[in-house]
Amino acid sequence: MNPDVLATIVAMAAATVATRLAGFFVPEGFARRGRLKAAFEAMPVAVLGAIIAPTVLATGWPETVAAVLVVLAAWRLPLIVVIVTGILAAAVFRGLAGQ
Repeated sequence: MNPDVLATIVAMAAATVATRLAGFFVPEGFARRGRLKAAFEAMPVAVLGAIIAPTVLATGWPETVAAVLVVLAAWRLPLIVVIVTGILAAAVFRGLAGQ
């Protein structure tokens, strides 16, 4: 495994664990108001985006188009439908691309 990839995985894992553990060390009412509350609520989405975005943008057009369809589906449809949409879209577009 490439050392840079391993370092990235370890750093992301450490950031994820740190955000989970922060809940134990932040005082009870501290994160329930203002900008800190908004930051804590946005953190899981930001970490997920940081994990997914490089793959979506670096792999090719089939994955990028499938990801766009999943984002559009996620606005209106239930989670299971979004997951199935992503799987089917990736398979169809990879088939069209000959991958």
